[in-house]
Amino acid sequence: MWFEEISTREEADAARGTVLSAPKLEIDDDDVIWIDELFGASVVDEQGVLRGVVVDVESNPASDLLVLDSGALIPLTFVTSVEANTLIEVEVPEGLFE
Repeated sequence: MWFEEISTREEADAARGTVLSAPKLEIDDDDVIWIDELFGASVVDEQGVLRGVVVDVESNPASDLLVLDSGALIPLTFVTSVEANTLIEVEVPEGLFE
């Protein structure tokens, strides 16, 4: 990988530790879940039971996992709706939280 503004090793060394960022993409698709909208959100199941708050998102080959403060792991494939950083609704198979 390379950056247009950095063409030598010396320039790369000078940029070490620099935080890279980019503007959020404007995608008008309700099926897109942005990772930054998950942190701090309360997770409730289909019965309305609070299962915890998202503290991390763990990469997983089958499906990324929501990591809750309760210790539970929930695959993103079970997410049915997201209200950014507020509420995540999930529909999970029986026994997931046991």
